[in-house]
Amino acid sequence: MSNKALMQRDLKILWHPCTQMKDHETLPLIPIRRGKGVWLEDFDGNRYIDAISSWWVNLFGHANPRINTAVKAQLDTLEHVLLAGFSHEPAIRLAEQLVQITPPGLERCFFADNGSTAVEVALKMSFHYWRNTGHSEKTRFITLTNSYHGETLATLAVGDVALYKETYEPLLMKAITVPSPDCFTRDEGESWAEHSKKMFTRMEQALAQYADQTCAVIVEPLVQCAGNMRMYHPAYLQLLRDACNRYNVHLIADEIAVGFGRTGTLFACEQAGISPDFMCLSKGLTGGYLPLSLTLTSEQIYQAFYDDYEKLTAFLHSHSYTGNPLGCAAALATLDIFANDNVIEHNQQTARIMGKSVAHLEDHPHVGEIRQTGMVLAIEMVKDKASRTPYPWQERRGLQVYRHALERGALLRPLGNVIYFMPPYVINEEQIRQLAQIATEGIELATGDD
Repeated sequence: MSNKALMQRDLKILWHPCTQMKDHETLPLIPIRRGKGVWLEDFDGNRYIDAISSWWVNLFGHANPRINTAVKAQLDTLEHVLLAGFSHEPAIRLAEQLVQITPPGLERCFFADNGSTAVEVALKMSFHYWRNTGHSEKTRFITLTNSYHGETLATLAVGDVALYKETYEPLLMKAITVPSPDCFTRDEGESWAEHSKKMFTRMEQALAQYADQTCAVIVEPLVQCAGNMRMYHPAYLQLLRDACNRYNVHLIADEIAVGFGRTGTLFACEQAGISPDFMCLSKGLTGGYLPLSLTLTSEQIYQAFYDDYEKLTAFLHSHSYTGNPLGCAAALATLDIFANDNVIEHNQQTARIMGKSVAHLEDHPHVGEIRQTGMVLAIEMVKDKASRTPYPWQERRGLQVYRHALERGALLRPLGNVIYFMPPYVINEEQIRQLAQIATEGIELATGDD
């Protein structure tokens, strides 16, 4: 089999996610034959560094032998059983471990299959909690501008991706949207902490006005990943936790993309020293192997649903593959690597190398900002550096970098005009420098006519 032959078969029958399929008339579709470590290999023998962890899921490299072994062993024992009226040891053990390593107070685990569903569960649980406790007037959610929480209808409603909201608006509930603490917009000379604290005044105002009708505030802690990797300071989360307590509103932490070591700590909320009322986990949970997600919450919230059947207070959500044993086995192997390999300390060193590798771009006339939180590094291309005027999105400058990177052996899928590194944690210094060189070349090509 060749790339061309498989691409032709693919384009006759498949419809790919987040893709204008007409692009593939000129943009090659790349069938992948195998993966190993940070590398992906296609059917023509070309190799690509997976700089974005295959949409942020892969933590410890493709075909990781320890996770492979765990999944294979589970496959010979139990591939799946329903989690309604039945249980299994991998789900129990995984829930026990997650309660131990997540922030204090998260004592109950509800399994689902993907990130959007984990958020959907949190939204429904919050709403249903207030209904069960006599506060049926609480039906709304507060979210941040530039946020993203998934692509089911409820998660789109609490996100703020303009294209999605405009397209599907007639189908969506109405959220209350507050300006993001995104530090790219800070004033010259203003620190991340100062800007984030200043921006919290808008959240305080929204809570003061809408608390009596609000179920929860939902945020992506520290990094708005799909929102062009915009970042903010932990001080915002501290203020938010305090305000949610004062106004009797839940706090939902969407750690689907930022959890499991991405931001420099195991969970991003740790950097603010807070515990949310709900924490949503997925992506890196299984090391990038299998779809699995969890929503963690408190015993207090769990108890609001615990009653005689006739009271009809039970939580209403299910999925056929809830708590799939194979996914749980992959997740347990992933947590075992965290527990035994000093992953967080290693990541801190790797993050420093990543930062140094692109430091030379700080003075580039079309780089508006290089920002980094742990193992997430973003380079934002702009038309004018002084004013941070963006390139028109129709010019697709990031796509030029993507094409160049493929030719040079790297998967650098951009977010608009933002080029980012979010690699598997097993990446080494030589590979990081290779990525930095490829990204630099691509940025020069994409901005060279200005």
